[in-house]
Amino acid sequence: MNIDPIKNGIVIDHIKPGHALKIYEFLNLEELDSSVAIIKNTSSGRMGKKDIIKIDSIINVDLNALGFIDPDITIDVIIEGVLKEKYHPEFPEKIVDVVKCHNPRCITSTEQELPQVFLLTDRENRVYRCKYCETKAKKM
Repeated sequence: MNIDPIKNGIVIDHIKPGHALKIYEFLNLEELDSSVAIIKNTSSGRMGKKDIIKIDSIINVDLNALGFIDPDITIDVIIEGVLKEKYHPEFPEKIVDVVKCHNPRCITSTEQELPQVFLLTDRENRVYRCKYCETKAKKM
């Protein structure tokens, strides 16, 4: 399979196998007017298998939220065909509208317009808790 290299864009690499579509939906990549390639279950020396997303444009979103979704992800920023930046997203201190609170008594269950805000409460164990009711966030 051949996927052309990108001139200006982003490569999201080392995604857990089968999770590329979750990230595609989370980033709303279906709304882009540029090419997006999803490569599923490709070989990886480090992981065995992995998914990759190649976006043929620079998108303006907070990619650090991907640290919550999959902390092993690598993000490559390509400018003029050259790798300009490679990083692992940090665990953000706060995530907004990434996951929903599953506590039926939470204010977000009745006040639909409130944002779903979760705060990092335990970095070592990757625990996020709802800002309003302190319910632990479920992993995606």
